[in-house]
Amino acid sequence: MRIASWNVNSVRQRLEPLLAYLRDVSPDVLCLQEIKCEDAAFPRAEIEDLGYNVETHGQKTFNGVAILSKRPIEVVRGLPKFEHDPQARYIEALVPADNGVLRVASIYLPNGNPPATEKYTYKLAFMDCLIAHAASLLAQEEAVVLAGDYNVIPAACDVYDPAGWAGDALFLPQTRAKFQTLLNLGYAEALRASTDDAGLYTFWDYQAGAWQKNNGLRIDHLLLSPQAADRLQGVAIDKELRAGAKPSDHVPIRADFG
Repeated sequence: MRIASWNVNSVRQRLEPLLAYLRDVSPDVLCLQEIKCEDAAFPRAEIEDLGYNVETHGQKTFNGVAILSKRPIEVVRGLPKFEHDPQARYIEALVPADNGVLRVASIYLPNGNPPATEKYTYKLAFMDCLIAHAASLLAQEEAVVLAGDYNVIPAACDVYDPAGWAGDALFLPQTRAKFQTLLNLGYAEALRASTDDAGLYTFWDYQAGAWQKNNGLRIDHLLLSPQAADRLQGVAIDKELRAGAKPSDHVPIRADFG
């Protein structure tokens, strides 16, 4: 089974690359972030024509998450115990698998900048609630994939200029510590379970020639419960999409499971 995650940065602007990705890479489940549209405006028909079931948690203009699945799914919209949040940042699905079920979440974690504002307080509160929910999922002893744009740079090897990002909300010690708390619960980071290589990025800003200079960040992650990690076969970052026409500033990350 192939699970992928992609911050598309507006699904309607990125529809053609998205459809091509579904045809060419054929993930069984694709988690999307920043769809930037309400549920009714999501291009459902075009995606369903490729054989996918579509579930969305949308919001006008900003945020929004979705899960596309080749198999029928049941979903929960909104991060449990954080339902008061007016921002659409979390959707979770139970996906039938050949050897049981797989629980998959699509997460768009807050950016948090500038740090000395309520935006960073909101980021930390969201992360605290995600940690609590992630712990409760482990107790169910299911294969779980927590996929998405975490807006977290885990380590210095995951950013082109660590010193230049030292004061950014994505790289602050408190941010990285909370991400590590997620891992300490018992989750494995899919990419780091496969390689220790530096310079493996999933995001390049549109400004200042970041893509051309390879000034990237790794902020999109797949976190795996032990039951999912045991089935992990490989991980890939589909970097070439960043060089396509009208690209998102993020590229997909995907993992294959046995």
